[in-house]
Amino acid sequence: MLGRLSSIIAKELLNGQRVIVVRCEEICLSRGLVRQKMKYMRFLRKRMNTKPSHGPIHFRAPEKILWRTIRGMIPHKTKGGAAALAHLKTFLKVLRLQDGHKHCLLSRLSSEVGWNRHDIIKELEKKRKEKSHLAYEKKKKLNKLKIKAEKAAEEKLRL
Repeated sequence: MLGRLSSIIAKELLNGQRVIVVRCEEICLSRGLVRQKMKYMRFLRKRMNTKPSHGPIHFRAPEKILWRTIRGMIPHKTKGGAAALAHLKTFLKVLRLQDGHKHCLLSRLSSEVGWNRHDIIKELEKKRKEKSHLAYEKKKKLNKLKIKAEKAAEEKLRL
């Protein structure tokens, strides 16, 4: 869940830990996509009165949405808070959702509000999983061969 994950990361950052978060597009948000999209569209309408181009910068990419959520939980305008936020690098998947509860993924929300790289990331993730599966199978075969060789060597030493 985005909020729970963000609060845990914010505490770790304030304690001086360096945090790297990966695959943030897989982070879940509670409630359904329609509700989350309405909330985010309301947030996108917020601007500065005198000079709207200076207004709050609204990120649409999942990693920037996570970064902004964490920034809101850290006193980022102080030296300590800025140093803590500098220790945050990139992005992680946590799922703590009970069965039957509505949820949506951050990547889906981002693509709905203007992030253009959803399809590219999905394709790259598919390729990464295939490559990882092949590497895992190769590693299993090598381990079996290694164990077999060790047993053969052990048998030779006994004789």
